[in-house]
Parts: sequence; C-alpha cells; structure tokens
Amino acid sequence: MSQAFVRESEEQWLHEVAPTMNALIVYLTRENNGIRVYEQKTSIHPKTGRELHHMSNGLVYEVDADGKWAVVY
Repeated sequence: MSQAFVRESEEQWLHEVAPTMNALIVYLTRENNGIRVYEQKTSIHPKTGRELHHMSNGLVYEVDADGKWAVVY
C-alpha cells in the first residue's frame, strides 16, 4: 500500500488542531481544497471574553475553555 493512500484516509478534526492561528489557517486551507483561508478580523465575545477569529470562509472560531478550536457561529 502506498504512503499517499494511507495519508488520504487520515482525517483531522477541528478540535485536534493546535490552538494557534497558523495551525487553524493551515487546517482550514486544507479543508477548503487548498484555497487559502485567512483571518478577516478579531473581536471579543461579549459573554465569555474570549477572542473571536472571523475567517474568510464565513465562520467564526475561538479557542474554548479546554484549549481547543471551536466554531462559534
């Protein structure tokens, strides 16, 4: 079995991505068929005080209390 075949079957989930902006961008770009996803702006969640990252794919992400990426909306 080729190494390429093995790598294609390995999936990574959002919560498995390191809690850094660079890791999030790499993950989202890969999920977007190689079309670069970038951060458009940041804001602060009014209730939790966590930093929100508004991305070019139309979704907003945050690092949750467990230190893992999560989609906010």
